[in-house]
Amino acid sequence: MRHIASRDNPDYRLWLRLAQGRPGHRESRVILEGEHLCRAWLEHNGAPQALIVSEAIQAQSPGWIKPLWQDCESTRRIVLEDHLARMLSQVENGPAVFFLVEPPGAALPNQITEGCLWLDRVQDPGNLGTLLRTAAAAGLEAAFLSAGCAAAWSPKVLRSGQGAHFALRVHEHVDLQALRARLQIPLAATTLERAGSLYQQDLRQPCAWLFGNEGRGVAADLLAVADWRVHIPQSTGVESLNVAAAAAICLFEQRRQQAG
Repeated sequence: MRHIASRDNPDYRLWLRLAQGRPGHRESRVILEGEHLCRAWLEHNGAPQALIVSEAIQAQSPGWIKPLWQDCESTRRIVLEDHLARMLSQVENGPAVFFLVEPPGAALPNQITEGCLWLDRVQDPGNLGTLLRTAAAAGLEAAFLSAGCAAAWSPKVLRSGQGAHFALRVHEHVDLQALRARLQIPLAATTLERAGSLYQQDLRQPCAWLFGNEGRGVAADLLAVADWRVHIPQSTGVESLNVAAAAAICLFEQRRQQAG
């Protein structure tokens, strides 16, 4: 077990950058914070590269920390002085427990035959995390993110996703236009241009749901290759729905139709 007492420790300085969403060009590792995310990682991916806790958490040794502590080799256990742990934390009054991990990579499938989420330049981390969480809740198993999307494993996206990263295969920096050739199910795009009502669309079969940038929507070249264009009827006076809210309506309308 290592004990770190100085903020000038090079490892600590790296972790602080990761926790603040400033990894650097060559750093692919991320920091997970909190019991929920750490336990989810352990369940799906095994031990982290490092388990980092505050002195207070080590002294208190709450029941939920013991399995995390025991499943990590002693050389991977790190205790921070409390003031360093507070600086590292991005959650107010949260338990100071962190994992240092390398996010899993996944190869693109040769064919896409199951319902999935396609995201075109969704830039807000809160929106992206909520979209992933909604997709997982609706039973989708994969998400394909274009270049220009927020970083899927950034701290804000992880907090918004609340574990969705471990229920989905998340593919980043995907050329969605090139991926279209691998799609064996309809591509459904949300748009206000030449679109039919969501509630009149037969959604009983799986499809790939395509949602676009918060301000500009789905790119024109992707809209051109969509099989379905749908919009959500709404009251006048509001320009459009937030992309995460629109996705929730679409995905659960499909789930309703499939259940009926």
